[in-house]
Amino acid sequence: MRKAFLLIIFFIAVTQGNAQTLENRKEPVFKVGEELRYRLRYGIVTAAEATLRVLASDAKFDNKSAYHFVAQGKTSGSFDFFHKVRNRYDSYVHQTELTPFLYTENIKEGNYRRNDKARFYQDQRKVVSNKGTFTGKDQTFDILSAYYFARSLDLTGVRPNQTFKMTYFLDDGLADLEITYIGKERIKTSMGYFNCLKFNPSIQAGRVFKKDSKLYLWITDDGNRIPVKAQVEILVGTVTMELTGAKGLRYPLGASKSKND
Repeated sequence: MRKAFLLIIFFIAVTQGNAQTLENRKEPVFKVGEELRYRLRYGIVTAAEATLRVLASDAKFDNKSAYHFVAQGKTSGSFDFFHKVRNRYDSYVHQTELTPFLYTENIKEGNYRRNDKARFYQDQRKVVSNKGTFTGKDQTFDILSAYYFARSLDLTGVRPNQTFKMTYFLDDGLADLEITYIGKERIKTSMGYFNCLKFNPSIQAGRVFKKDSKLYLWITDDGNRIPVKAQVEILVGTVTMELTGAKGLRYPLGASKSKND
């Protein structure tokens, strides 16, 4: 189930490929007070819920101010009865560059408990965690900071079939992810119709995904760049993520009630 929660906050972690230093917009697309709510469905059953928030912070790192991002996930319904999950992820990031200073995980799954943290030193391309020290070639993100950084990238010139790449830290090492831009598509959700940008992130077959599984992600084609839907086939069935609520947005949400609006 932890992988399901990670999917929710990782679906939009896309950064420009092969760049030594990634650039974002002069002003982030989010603001303090933003709150996004998602549900994760297994087939037609709601299996989990998640909330992502942008908080103000008095914390400083290297004498620099930081945003505080929080993602919380929990099981629901029968999933909560058989395997209760209450996970929390925190990331403190540079207010201008949107790169992480500190990332923590508080994992509670059934009787399993774990607390991890990682300190990022971008100038040294180094991550120091309670599981070791890791060095990369480019900027490195945790999954939560990558989510918000990616939303603020300028995708004006993106073309269908263009591939993007990112480097992220998770668990006990650094890894790369590739994402292909598919094109524009208008989709229906429980919150209405959205004009979206559609992406296909790469996934690895294994304990969760099939060998030929395809993961698709739709983000709003408006100023907010919010993921509104994602869908992937797993070994048994289909998992779908969908936005169920949004408040404190910097820009009006580009939803409409009819397909032709």
